[in-house]
Amino acid sequence: MRVSYLDYAMSVIVSRALPDVRDGLKPVHRRILYTMGEMGLSSTSSYRKCAAIVGEVMGKY
Repeated sequence: MRVSYLDYAMSVIVSRALPDVRDGLKPVHRRILYTMGEMGLSSTSSYRKCAAIVGEVMGKY
């Protein structure tokens, strides 16, 4: 059991907790930015509460 837990922990660290080398983003940050792009949000768009963005991300992914 100890070996399997260690294998699982390492896979989580590598796949979720460490930023990707290509863009420096973690998967959760990449999902948020992608959803913001789909919603048409940018630095020039109108204000939107972060709860709306987080709700959209949680609903889709």
